[in-house]
Amino acid sequence: MTGGASNGASVTGGAPAAGKVELFPAIDLRGGRLVRLVEGDFSREKVYGDDPPSVARAFAAQGAPWIHVVDLDAARTGDPVNRSAVEEIVASVTVPVQVGGGVRTLEDAASLLGAGVTRVVVGTAAVEHPELVAEIAGRWPGRVAVGLDHRDGVVQLRGWVADGGRRVADLVPEVIDAGAAAVIVTDIRRDGRLAGPDVVGLAGLLETTGAPIVASGGVASLDDLRLLSAVRAGGRGLAGVIVGKALYEGKFDVADALAALDPLGGGVGS
Repeated sequence: MTGGASNGASVTGGAPAAGKVELFPAIDLRGGRLVRLVEGDFSREKVYGDDPPSVARAFAAQGAPWIHVVDLDAARTGDPVNRSAVEEIVASVTVPVQVGGGVRTLEDAASLLGAGVTRVVVGTAAVEHPELVAEIAGRWPGRVAVGLDHRDGVVQLRGWVADGGRRVADLVPEVIDAGAAAVIVTDIRRDGRLAGPDVVGLAGLLETTGAPIVASGGVASLDDLRLLSAVRAGGRGLAGVIVGKALYEGKFDVADALAALDPLGGGVGS
């Protein structure tokens, strides 16, 4: 999603009026291992370890307010082959865990929430079967988010291998009306590349929708986090930021990231 923000949106200045942007360190699972993909390409995978719960504990020990988990196998096939790893992560930390990937039925959501997951993320099914979001939200208010992963603003489905035929900006109001507590917007072209986030596009989306947006994709530095923390429109800022590869590549740690997102912290380059 690209494009300029209008006069009503800002990508510089102080922190969002709504408060500090939440940090979501990411744990992506494939075959039980912790991996990162480049631009969502399953053939461009880097393995960062085979003990995801220990990584989750380390993130939590450094102060992470959430852990964000994606079952990449389930996102692609619908088969929750990493469910045991998800359950081990949930059991290993006391902070809330948000899980996406393959949540395509009410039963999928019930299984994850029953295992102690705080919030489920619906992706493909939110586009193909939008009534599912309303069903989950109706039964578990505040415990469903929607993940909209896109290339150039067009939503991609089934682990980023199918074109959804809809634009993010059009879908965000629909899923919020259905009861989504937040919308995770992932720029696939930036994801896993440390290319920097689409700050201007996110500001424009925040301005046009006013929705609780969690940004994902491209964060490479603390300055990127400071810029995202400063995005605001209509008196509100981003709800959160998901960070993955930058943490695993040692660009910064969770404690540094939290400081960069703190509304009382310094500006870009400080």
